[in-house]
This record gives sequence, structure tokens and C-alpha cells, in this order.
Amino acid sequence: MSELRKTSAVELVREPDGAGLDGDTPTMRLFALLELIAAKDQLVTLQGLVEETGLPKPTLHRMLQQLEGAGLLVRQADGRHYGTGDRLRRLAENLLLNATHHGARRAVLNHLVDELGESCNITALSGSEIVYLDRVETPEPLRFYLRPGSRVPIHCSASGKIILSQMSPAQRRKLLAHAPLKQYTAKTVTDLDALEEEFARIRRDGFALDDEEFLPGLVCVAVLVPSRTGRSNLAVAVQAPVMRLTADKALQALPALQRAAEAIKEVEAEGSADDADSIPS
Repeated sequence: MSELRKTSAVELVREPDGAGLDGDTPTMRLFALLELIAAKDQLVTLQGLVEETGLPKPTLHRMLQQLEGAGLLVRQADGRHYGTGDRLRRLAENLLLNATHHGARRAVLNHLVDELGESCNITALSGSEIVYLDRVETPEPLRFYLRPGSRVPIHCSASGKIILSQMSPAQRRKLLAHAPLKQYTAKTVTDLDALEEEFARIRRDGFALDDEEFLPGLVCVAVLVPSRTGRSNLAVAVQAPVMRLTADKALQALPALQRAAEAIKEVEAEGSADDADSIPS
């Protein structure tokens, strides 16, 4: 019979031998279940996890309850589907914001700002918003100030659109259905069909443009940071007032942005390797 133990916010389950999740301890099996769920681009159900892991339904049900109670997972309104909770998203966000290779990322941004003369940033998707992981401001007196940790809408920011462009239409519509498509300026696109046309252009051309769609007078262009594992959740962008950076002029920044994206890819890869090496065996 399974034994139950409690540690702080998470109740742990002792599984029978041969459990269908990697991990030598109850804690690590809960962590393995979180990894499995976080790696999916769709909500999960108890029955689906039973079929995927081979674990008994009562066991998985208890594990999901524990993770839900800790704020790491959240159950949807239908009572059947589970997704990542705010606590887990904050954990992932803090890891990106405070990674040990933050200094190396900042060096890439500093060089990019020196090259382009305008404010540059690194962003990631967090929930249904874009979060600024790092940002270096231009020395120009007229600028739009946004600090690391700031959030911007996904549907009318260059970074949001470039990250969305990788998803399938069904995934995008599911995400955008839960994100308020607010009309921030006269140029903000809120029609889903019109946005799909733009995503097709973004996939073809490899960059996304925010031409005064989020803030009046602000132009921004973004490219993806390539990922070694498939879909990327990082973008690098430059933004400036329209009197210094028109939509046409923004395209001239693409070669520098792409070089910076490649450099950040290497920084991320080296940071992951360093983090793995620092884990005691």
C-alpha cells in the first residue's frame, strides 16, 4: 500500500517499484511528471497521463492533486484538463531572468546597442504575455524605457508575433482566445484571420515588425534566437521612436539582430552545459 509523506507545500507519494516516471524518490517522480506536462503544447488529462505513463489512475490522481495544491499545476474549468500553474511559470521566468549566464547575454546586448544605436532587448513568452528578460537602453535622450521583468502583449509586439509564428494555427488561436486582444493604437491588429496572414509572412521572412501597434510612435523589429531543440521561446529585438526607426529602416537592422541571435544561442547552450556540470553527481 502506498505511503504518504508531506514536505512543505507538496505532499509526496511513494510509488510501487516499476513506476512509469523516472525518479528514485517520490519528489523526483513528481518533478518528472511536471517535466512531462511542461513539455507539451497542450493541456493534459488524467486518463491521457495514465495511458502515457502506465501508472495507476489513483496514483496519478494523487500526484496531480499535490501539484495543483502547490500551485504548480492548475485545473481548467471543465475539471478534466490540467495546465501549468502560475507558480511554475514564475519559476521558469525567474530562471530565465536570473540565469548564471545573464552577464554573457548582457554583453551581447551591449554590443548590439553599440552597433545599432537603439535600445535592444531579449524576451520570452510567459503565459499569454511577453516578458523582458534583459534590456539595454540607448544613450539617446528620447527613448521608451522598459526594464527587465516588464510585460507586453503578445499579439501586437514584434517579439510576441515572432514567437507565435512558430505555433500551429490551432495552438495560436487557443492561446489568443485567452489573451485580451486589446486595441492599443489605431494600427493594432485584433482580427484573428488578419493575424494569421501576418504570421504566414513572418514565417516566410524570418522577422516580425511592430509598426506603432503597441505604443504610438514606437517601432520594433524582432528575430528568433535559434534553438537546438526545436521551437524557440527567445527573441531579440531593437526598438526606437518612429522619427529614428521607420519600418523600412528597421529592416536594415536585421543582419545585426541575426548575428546577436546566433551569439545568444551559443550563450544559452554554454549556460546549460555549465549548469549541468555544476550539479553534483
